Amino acid sequence: MVLDCGATNIRTIAVDAHGRILAVSSIPNNTQPDPYYPEYRIWDVKEIWKKFSQTTAAVLQKIQPNQIAAVTVTTFGVDGAPFTVRGEMLYPVISWQCPRTTPVMENIDKYIPLKELYRISGLQPYNFNTITKLIWLKENRPEVVEKMDYFLFISSIFLFYLTGVMTTDMTMAGTSMLTDLKNRRFSENILERIGFSSSLFPNLCEPGTVIGKTVKKASQSLGIPEGIPVVATGHDTQFAIYGSGAEEEVPVLSSGTWEILMVRSGNVNLDPELLRQGVTTEFDPIPGHYDIGVQWIGSGALEWIKNMFYHAEVHDKHIYDLMIKEAEQVALGSKGIRLDTSFYPGSADAGTGMITGLNMNSSRGEIYCAALESLACRTRKSLGILENAGNFTAQQLLVVGGGAKNKLWNQLRSDIIGIPVRVVDQKETTVLGSALFALAGTGLYGSPDEARQAVQYKTEDYVPAGNREKYESLYEEYVKFFESRKKTDTY
Repeated sequence: MVLDCGATNIRTIAVDAHGRILAVSSIPNNTQPDPYYPEYRIWDVKEIWKKFSQTTAAVLQKIQPNQIAAVTVTTFGVDGAPFTVRGEMLYPVISWQCPRTTPVMENIDKYIPLKELYRISGLQPYNFNTITKLIWLKENRPEVVEKMDYFLFISSIFLFYLTGVMTTDMTMAGTSMLTDLKNRRFSENILERIGFSSSLFPNLCEPGTVIGKTVKKASQSLGIPEGIPVVATGHDTQFAIYGSGAEEEVPVLSSGTWEILMVRSGNVNLDPELLRQGVTTEFDPIPGHYDIGVQWIGSGALEWIKNMFYHAEVHDKHIYDLMIKEAEQVALGSKGIRLDTSFYPGSADAGTGMITGLNMNSSRGEIYCAALESLACRTRKSLGILENAGNFTAQQLLVVGGGAKNKLWNQLRSDIIGIPVRVVDQKETTVLGSALFALAGTGLYGSPDEARQAVQYKTEDYVPAGNREKYESLYEEYVKFFESRKKTDTY
C-alpha cells in the first residue's frame, strides 16, 4: 500500500506483487495560509493525514486488509518541519510553493558561495530547497530553532505517524542542498556554514529499509491492521525514474506540465558549467548511482496554446485530437514560426516565452506544430547536456507521463533527436517504483531489481524517419534561436 502525497492530490494505491494497480483513491490536496504569516503557504500535515485515512478507507473496500504486506510513503522533495525528540511539531511544513524563501536563495552567498554549494550538493539553486527553509527559520523564528531536536522531511513525518520512529530517507535528503553528493551523506561543511549539524536529521536510511511496523494509533486511524511492516521510500521523482523500468544510462523523459529529463548513472560531474546549464544531480534510490536531470516547461506551454487559440473548442473532449490533426497538416518547419518557453528559475535560460515568424496568414495549427518542434529540439539539446554530465551516449529515450500520449509529438522527438523513442504505458511510475522497494524490503523479492523484473511493461516504439538533413537543419536553427535568447534581456 503506497501513501502518495502529491501537491495536487492525496492518494492511497494498492499494488500487487507484479506491479499491477489493484485500487486507487484520491482526494485533492492544497496548501493553507501560514497561521503565523497569512501571506505565506504551508502544508497542513494533520489535514493530509486525515485525507490519507479517507483514501485508505476507500481502497480497503476493494482489497482485504490481510492482503497488505507493506506500507510506504512517497511525496515531493525538500519540504519538512522542525520537531522535538518527543514528536512535537514546532512549526508547520513550509510549502515549496511559498515565496518566503526566495530572498534567502538570492543571498545564499553570505553563508556559502553558490558555486561551492553546487560543487558539493549537485543541486540547482531552487528557492524552495530545504537549506533555504532552515535559514529562514534561523533568521525569522530563532526560538523555534532553539527548541528543535530534529528536522523531519514530510515523508518522514508520515512514517513517524505510522511507526513512532523518526527517520530520514536518503532520496529526500538528496533534495535538500545539504548533502555531499559524492559521499552519499549530509555535508558537515554546508551545515556548519548555516549554523546546523547533521545530528539535526535522525537515522539516515536507504530506500527499502523496514523502519518499523504500524502502531495501534495509525492502525485505528487508517483502518489497516497493526504490525504491518513500514518501508522507507521517499522522493517521487527518483522512484518515478526507477518505476519506468529504465536501466543505467537510458534517459527517461517525464512529459507533463514540466518536462523532466533524467538518467540513472554511475558517474557524477560537478563542473560549475553544469550549474549554468541547469543540470541537477540527486541520489538514486540505489547506492552507487546518481539521477542526473534537467527540466523545462512542456505541456504547460501547449495548454496555453490550447486556451489561447482553441478557446471555442476548449471544452470539447476531442480537442487534443483536433489540435494534433491540424498540426499533422503542417510541413516540417511550421512555415518559419519559432517558439520557445522559459526554463525554470535558476537556469541561464530563465525568462519569458517567445513566438517569432508570425504573419497575417499564420494558423493556430502552425503555432501548435511549432511548439511541438520546439519542445522536441529542447529535448535534444538537453539530452546533449545530460550525456556530457553523465559521460554516456543515449541509444534510446524512454517517455512517460501525459505528454507520451501524443503520437505526433513522440514521432517528432524521435525524428529530431535521431534515436528510437520508447513510450512506456505505465501511468503510475512513481507509485510502482516505491512499491518495488517496499516489496523487496519485506522479503517478497530479493531486491528491487528482482521485483521490477516481475512487472510486465507495455511499450510502443517510434523510430527516426527519413529526411535526416531537414531535421538536422531544423535543429540547428533552433539551437541558434535558443542561444540568441540568452543575449538579450527583452523577449
